[in-house]
Amino acid sequence: MLSSYRQIFASPGSLAFSSTGFISRLPISMTGIGIVTMLSELRGSFGVAGLVSATMAVSAAILGPQVSRLVDRHGQRRIILPATALTVVAAIGLLLAARFEAPVWTLFVFAAGMGVMPSTGAMVRARWAHLYRDQGPKLHTAYSFEAVVDEVCFIVGPILSVTLATAVFPEAGVLLAGVFLAVGVALFAAQRSTEPPVHPAARQIGSPVILNRGLQVLILTFVSTGAIFGSVEVVTVAFAKAQEHGATSGPILALWALGSCVAGVVYGARKPAGSMAVRFLVGVVLMAVSMVPLLLLAESVNGVGGLVAVGGALLIAGIAISPTLITAMALVERLVPAAQLTEGMTWTTTGLALGVAVGSSAGGWVVDAGGAAAGYWVPLAAGVFGVLVACAGLGRLRAGVAAEKSALPAAETVDLER
Repeated sequence: MLSSYRQIFASPGSLAFSSTGFISRLPISMTGIGIVTMLSELRGSFGVAGLVSATMAVSAAILGPQVSRLVDRHGQRRIILPATALTVVAAIGLLLAARFEAPVWTLFVFAAGMGVMPSTGAMVRARWAHLYRDQGPKLHTAYSFEAVVDEVCFIVGPILSVTLATAVFPEAGVLLAGVFLAVGVALFAAQRSTEPPVHPAARQIGSPVILNRGLQVLILTFVSTGAIFGSVEVVTVAFAKAQEHGATSGPILALWALGSCVAGVVYGARKPAGSMAVRFLVGVVLMAVSMVPLLLLAESVNGVGGLVAVGGALLIAGIAISPTLITAMALVERLVPAAQLTEGMTWTTTGLALGVAVGSSAGGWVVDAGGAAAGYWVPLAAGVFGVLVACAGLGRLRAGVAAEKSALPAAETVDLER
C-alpha cells in the first residue's frame, strides 16, 4: 500500500508543494469557528458571531471561484500572493474591530473582505494533475492523499482554533489562522518548479466553468455533502450534551473523520475499476444510507450506550466519505477543460462550504425544535437530496467524461475511466 504513495512523491518538488499546501489550507477550517468563538467571547452574542461567520462564507462562495478563475488565466503565484495579502489585511481589521469594540457593521465589512482567501487545496490538486494527467493510477493516489489531508485539516483546525481562543485569548484562533495562511501561501508560491504553466487557451475562454452541466451536478451534490457534514457536527455536539457528556463530542466526531481517513488511504492504494460516474453515485448513496443507523440509534439508545453507538455508527459512516470526494475530484479533472481546472475544483469546495453553512443552521433549528436525536433527520434528508441529484445527473456525468475521452488522442485515453 505504501509503495503507491512513495511513487507519487518520487517526482521532484511534490512533497514540498503538498506539505506547504497543507499549512495554507488549515485556515479554511479554523477561521469560521474562530470568528464565532472570538465574537461570542468579546461581544457576548452568538447571533452576531454566527452572522459574521456566515458573511465570510457567502463572500468566499462568491469571490473564491473568481480568484481561482484569475489563477487559471494568469498563474498561481501572480494571483495568490495579492489575494492572500488582502485576506490578511481584512483579518487584521476584523481582529482590531472586535478587540476595540468598533461598530458592528465593520465586522461584516472585514469578514466579507476575507472572502478572497485563495483555494490552495484546488491549486495543489492542479499541480498533481499537471504532473500525472496521463498516469491515471498515480493521479488517483495523489487525489486520495489530498482527501486525507483535507480530513486532517478539518480535524486539527477547529480544535486548535477553539482551544486557543478559549485558553489563551479570544482572537488567538483567527490570528493563528492568518499566520498559517500568510506563511503557507508564501512557501507554496515559492515552489516555482512545480507550478502548472498557464494553459494557452486560458485567456481566450470567456464562459464561466459553472456553465458546465456535469460540474453543476457535482456542485449540487457537494452542497448536500456539506449539509451532511455541518448538520452531523452540530447535532452530535447537541446529542452529547443531552446525554450530559458534552466533552465526548470531539472524540466522537474524530471517529467519523478517522473512518474517512482510513478509507481514503486504502482507496488511494487501489486501482478502482468501472465508470467514475457510477462510482460517484454509489458513494453518494452509501453516504445517505449510512445516516439511517445514526438516526435509529440516537432515537433508541440513551446515556453512555447511546454515545458509544453513535460513535460506532459515525466510524462506519466515515468510510464512504473520502472515496466519494476522491472520485468527485477526478471527475472534475475530466469534465472541466485544463485551462479552467482550478476554477472548477474551487466551485466544488464552494458548494461544500455552502452546504456546511446550511446544514449546521438547519441542524441547530431542528435540535431546538425537536431535540438532539431528531436532529439526525437533517443529514439523512441532505443525503437523500444528494442521491436524487446524483441519479438525475448521472447521464450528464457519463456524457461529459465520454466527450473528454473522445477529444483525446488514443494513447491518452488509457485508464480514463479508472
